[in-house]
Amino acid sequence: MDGNGRWARARGLPRTAGHRQGAEALREAVEGAAEHGIQHLTVFGFSAENWRRPAAEIDELMRLLRRYLRAEIDELHRNDVRMRVIGDRTRLSRDIVDLIAEGERQTASNTRLTLTVAINYGGRQEIVGAARRLAERAAASEIDPAAIDETVFAHELFAPDVPDPDVVLRTSGEKRLSNFLLWQCAYSELMFLDKLWPDFTRDDIARIIDDFRQRDRRYGATLETR
Repeated sequence: MDGNGRWARARGLPRTAGHRQGAEALREAVEGAAEHGIQHLTVFGFSAENWRRPAAEIDELMRLLRRYLRAEIDELHRNDVRMRVIGDRTRLSRDIVDLIAEGERQTASNTRLTLTVAINYGGRQEIVGAARRLAERAAASEIDPAAIDETVFAHELFAPDVPDPDVVLRTSGEKRLSNFLLWQCAYSELMFLDKLWPDFTRDDIARIIDDFRQRDRRYGATLETR
């Protein structure tokens, strides 16, 4: 969800105003995805690298996260949306961890859409963590290294029951993955939108779906061998 800062700067506003408008765009994306029958939506809320930003901006992002969790969980629950969070929670403040846990508990039985929010997340870090856990299990003779395949490895990721994404969307004209779902995105369709994230609306969901339907997904095969 890129472009919050640029959106604010273009309007002579502080970056924090862009982040607040970005939260409104997230509501649009969730509602649009649910309306179109999408079952899984994963958003990159705060990366492991975002801790390098100025302390004041990080504080504002954490305040915004608290506000979102307090204000939106009931709305997500009413709309039958399940919320999950992936990433390393050890660096988050205790109250945010508690809000996340309560939100996940409250929405756990919802089935219309699963909204997965990546917070303090990094794709490389997720892969390293999975490898470390498997190495520890192998060292303890709990698993035969020869038995480790893609399925076994994927089970050690943050949300192994969430399917790999069909589409990865990057807004604001950026054209890189930036450490997002590196394992899961092996065969995802990549889409790049010049629009800044705060300007994203549910109509963009419809355009993304139309684009996706026109793509030919071969997973390494040819048209003749599928």
